[in-house]
Amino acid sequence: MSEVTETAAPTGRVYVDKQTPQAFRALLGTAEAVRQAAADAGLDRRLVELVNLRVSQLNGCAYCLDVHTKAALKEGEGVQRLGVLAAWRDAAVFDARERAALALAEATTHPSDAAAQEAAYAQARQVFDEGQISAVIWVAIAINAFNRVSILSKHPVRPAR
Repeated sequence: MSEVTETAAPTGRVYVDKQTPQAFRALLGTAEAVRQAAADAGLDRRLVELVNLRVSQLNGCAYCLDVHTKAALKEGEGVQRLGVLAAWRDAAVFDARERAALALAEATTHPSDAAAQEAAYAQARQVFDEGQISAVIWVAIAINAFNRVSILSKHPVRPAR
């Protein structure tokens, strides 16, 4: 039987970010570089947060959904759009750039679907330059990594105060 330590969750899972802090710091550094690349490419923070949220929805990461919902609201994102994000293809509230970014984020999260990947890339090419395409892909790559850290560690979502 394993005991709960500073690096272990009450669920018995290892908090991999705490157990291997040097790797987690490197991931944080990557996230900062990605954040800067997105800003340099001219991507709006709300668009970045939509990508973070959609990828976290696909991966089922409750912790990241909590963090990035708060971040999106802070950036001025609307409750309606957040509420329908999981069904973005069926909601007329997202513009062409947001749709392209969401499709590219999904293709990055599920890269084995070659047809969806090609379609998403073609859609992105219509509304983004190469720097913006790269930035969207990097945002999706980074949040996918954080999702895995939080999911496998079972980071808790605590009730709002």
